Amino acid sequence: MLKNNKFSLNHFAGIYAVAVIVLWIKTYIVQITQFNLEVKGVLQHFLLFINPLGAVMLLLAISFLFKKDKRKLTALVVIYTLVTILLFANAVYYRFFSDFITLPTVTQTQNFGDLGGSVLSLLHVTDILYFVDVALLIYLRVKKKNVLTGEKRITAKKGSTLVTAALAVSLFNLALAEMDRPQLLSRGFDRSYIVKYLGMYNYTLYDSVETAQASSQRALADSSDISEVLNYTRSNYAAPNKEYFGVAKDMNVVYLHLESFQTFLLDYKINGEEVTPFLNKLTKNNETLYFDNFFHQTGQGKTSDAEFMLENSLFGLPQGSAFITKGQNTYQAAPNILKDNGYTSAVFHGNNGSFWNRNVIYKQFGYDEFYDASYYDTSSDKDMAEYGLLDKPFFTQSRPMLNDLSQPFYTKLITVGNHFPYKMDQDLVTIDKETTGDASVDDYFQTARYLDESVKQFFKQLEKDGLADNTMVVLYGDHYGISSNHNKAMEQIIGKEVTPYENAGLQRVPLFIHVPGMQGGVKHTYGGQIDMLPTILHLLGEDTQKYVQLGTDLLSKDHKEVVAFRNGDFTSPSVYSIDEKVYDTKTGKQLDPEKKKDLARIEKAKETSAEVSTKLGISDQIVNGDLLRFYTPTDYKPADPLKLDYTNPDSNATGK
Repeated sequence: MLKNNKFSLNHFAGIYAVAVIVLWIKTYIVQITQFNLEVKGVLQHFLLFINPLGAVMLLLAISFLFKKDKRKLTALVVIYTLVTILLFANAVYYRFFSDFITLPTVTQTQNFGDLGGSVLSLLHVTDILYFVDVALLIYLRVKKKNVLTGEKRITAKKGSTLVTAALAVSLFNLALAEMDRPQLLSRGFDRSYIVKYLGMYNYTLYDSVETAQASSQRALADSSDISEVLNYTRSNYAAPNKEYFGVAKDMNVVYLHLESFQTFLLDYKINGEEVTPFLNKLTKNNETLYFDNFFHQTGQGKTSDAEFMLENSLFGLPQGSAFITKGQNTYQAAPNILKDNGYTSAVFHGNNGSFWNRNVIYKQFGYDEFYDASYYDTSSDKDMAEYGLLDKPFFTQSRPMLNDLSQPFYTKLITVGNHFPYKMDQDLVTIDKETTGDASVDDYFQTARYLDESVKQFFKQLEKDGLADNTMVVLYGDHYGISSNHNKAMEQIIGKEVTPYENAGLQRVPLFIHVPGMQGGVKHTYGGQIDMLPTILHLLGEDTQKYVQLGTDLLSKDHKEVVAFRNGDFTSPSVYSIDEKVYDTKTGKQLDPEKKKDLARIEKAKETSAEVSTKLGISDQIVNGDLLRFYTPTDYKPADPLKLDYTNPDSNATGK
C-alpha cells in the first residue's frame, strides 16, 4: 500500500497513522488537564500516557473493514468525530459532576430539555480546540477528494496484524495497571480509577459491559435470590430507641428538599452577615433534632438518588439513575408503607413531571398525588429558575394544595432555587456575593440565602394554616452544591487546603427533624441518606423490621456509624477511608502502615471497607434484580400504579 515502503499521506495507511497519533495525544492532554485523577508516581503517569493508544488504534482500525480507500477515509472521519464528541462530552460533564458519563446517563434523554443554561454555563471558549483536528479531517475528505492515490486493499493478514498490535498495547496497559492496583476491574466502584489506569475509551467499554450485566440481572433473578437479602437486612436491623419511638405518631410529615445545600453554609458569614440565619436558628430549636455529621450518599443520579434513598433506604445505582432505569420496579417505599396507617401522600415540584422520570416512578412508590409544573402558574419569567418555579412562589402556590390534602399526610416539596449555576435576579438577592473569583462559588451564597428565606416563609405558612403543631418537618440537603473542580475557591472559603479528607468532610449536608413537643438537640451521630427512612418511620411509630431497608435508625443504640459512599469510600467517627487510604477522623492525618500504632486501625478499616462493599452489592442486587417483587411483608400491599393518575384536569399544558 505504501509505495517504496515510504510513509505518505497520499495513502490511507498514512492518514490512519497520523489520526491515531493526534487522537492519542489529544486524549492524553484532556485526561491529564480536565480530569482530577490524582496521578502519582512514574508508573501512573506512564499508564495515563499510554492508555488511550490501544483503544484509539482499535477504534480507528474499524475503517479498514471498508474496501476502497475513500470509503475507509469516510469511516475514519465518522469514527474520529464520534470519539472526539465522547471525549468532549465527558470533559463538560466532569466540570460539574466530577464524574464520567455512563451509558445509563446517556439514555436519560427526558432530562435534556430542562438543562438549558446549566449546560451552556459549563462551556468554555477554548472548547473549540477539541474539534480543530476533526474539522481538518472533514475538510480533507470533502474538499480533497483526490488526496488518495492507489486503491490497493489491505490484506487480511495486515489487518489482523494491526488489530493484534492494538490488543497487545491494551493488554500491556492492563497488566501494568493490575500491578499498581490489583483487582482493578472487579472492584470498580470508582470510575476515576478505571479512567486513570485504562483510559477514557476502555472505561466506556467497561461501563457498557457493566450496564449490560446489570440489565440482565432482572431476567436471571428468581425468588431464591431474596433469601440472602432478607438474611442480611434482618441481621443488620437496628431496634428503635424507646425515647423517640412514636413521638410523631399520626402527625403530618413534610419533607423540604434543600437543593444542593451543603452543611458548610450554616453559620457562614459574608461581611459579618449570616448567609442562612433561619436555618442557623433551627439548629438550636428545642423541638428540632439537627445532625451535624450527616452525609449525602448520591451517585450519578444526584437529586434522584437522594429521593430514592429517603423513600426506600436503598442506594442509587453505580451508573445512571434508578429513577429512570428502574422506574418500573417493585418497591417498599414510605408513601405506600404509610398508606395502611391512613396517610395521604403527595409530592410538590414546580418542574416538568417527566424530569427524572418522576411521573412514572412515584407511582411505583405509591404516591397518591404528584403536583408538577402543570399545577403551578409558571407564566412569569421572574418567578422561574433553571429547573422550575423559584422557591418563594413555589411555596406560596403549594399552600392551598397542601391544605386540601386529607390528614395525616406524607408530603415532599422539592426546591430548585439553589441549583447550579446559582444565577439569580439581583433584585431578589439580599446578601453580597463572595469574592473568591470563582463565579459558581461566589453566587452560591446568594441562592442559599434565598432558599433560607423561602424555608422561613414555609414555616410561617404552616403556623398561619394551623398545621405547625401537628406536622413533623424534615429538611435535608440532597447532594453537594460545589464540586471538587472548585477546590481552589473552596480553600478560600474554609481557610485550609482541600485534601481528600477535607473533601470527604465537605460532603456533609444538613438533616433537621422538627417534631412539635419532642426534645430536640444537636446529634453528632454519623449517618447518611440511606438512614432517613427507618429513622422517620420509627418516629412515626412504625417498626421497620419486616421491610427490606439497608439503612438504620439514626436514633437507635444499634445504629452503626459507618457512612458508605457510592464509590466504596466511607466515613466514621474514628476513621475515613478514601481511595483506599485511611485518615484519622479527628486530625485528618493519613495513617501510616509502617507505624505499628496505625496498622491495627488500617486493618480494621479494610474490614469495614469489605462490609461497605457487601452493603452496596446487596443494594445493587435488590435494585437490578427487582428482587422486592419476590417478597411482600406481612400486612403490606404493594403499590398499584395503574390506580394512580397525576394528570391535572384543569390544565392541558405546563403552567395554568
